[in-house]
Amino acid sequence: MTSLDFSRPVVLALHYQNEVLHPDGRFAFGVAGDGAAQPAVVRGARGLLALGRRRRWPVVHVRIAYRPDFSDVTQNCAIFRTVVAQAVMADGSWGAEFLEELAPMPGEPVVTHNRINAFFRSGLEPMLDAMRPSLLLVGGVATNSVVEHTVRHATDLGWQSAVVEDACGAASQAVHAAALHNLRLLAEVCRLDEIQKLAEA
Repeated sequence: MTSLDFSRPVVLALHYQNEVLHPDGRFAFGVAGDGAAQPAVVRGARGLLALGRRRRWPVVHVRIAYRPDFSDVTQNCAIFRTVVAQAVMADGSWGAEFLEELAPMPGEPVVTHNRINAFFRSGLEPMLDAMRPSLLLVGGVATNSVVEHTVRHATDLGWQSAVVEDACGAASQAVHAAALHNLRLLAEVCRLDEIQKLAEA
């Protein structure tokens, strides 16, 4: 594993929201419904957030949300057309809220966006520029969507990323594994316990 720089890490928590993680969410765990995997991903996400808070690393939460009339949704692909057809992730709705046990703590920044890439017109890039991170520790749902797209962009911006695989999830284990395979060319892919050991070394 490439050496990871833990001098100024930032935890990046992507889409830990009701609509994708709660059992009643209409996007049912990353747009399909591998209900058996959902509790494990929530545990991993909870562990990642707890580690960041315990180590006093910045924790940045990213949420996807749309105008209530969905006028800001560009319906140029299946996922965005599904958003409009199912009326999901409207700002102010229950589905767009964070899963209660993964919600931001007071003082933790929250970034809202309305595309796949968390950096797209969201203010995330200047926020991270100000933090000057040595490493982005990334978790989120879905692995093959917001996680992969955001890590690709972070790599192009010059940041080192580590994807915390057990704090991520997708519609199926096969899709999750395929996304992690792609990401190994662009980032380190680690389990939470590996991150804990490396941070404490």
